[in-house]
Amino acid sequence: TEFWDGSGADLEAFPDEWIMSADDVVDAALAGLDAGETVTIPSLPDISDWESFEKARQTLVPNLSRRVPADRYRG
Repeated sequence: TEFWDGSGADLEAFPDEWIMSADDVVDAALAGLDAGETVTIPSLPDISDWESFEKARQTLVPNLSRRVPADRYRG
């Protein structure tokens, strides 16, 4: 698809099992939308993996931008 054309990536460099057809991506995206998902990852079998990742990310957010280094980096 044109998605790959503009990516700068060589599609041939990826194993075939990594490349999903455009039809399958669209079908999965529409199913995710119907399910109320805010993020759809068509190849991810278990949504709880995404939920765990998102929870960990949210835990980090308050500590990512601070004026001084964390204590573990100061002598």
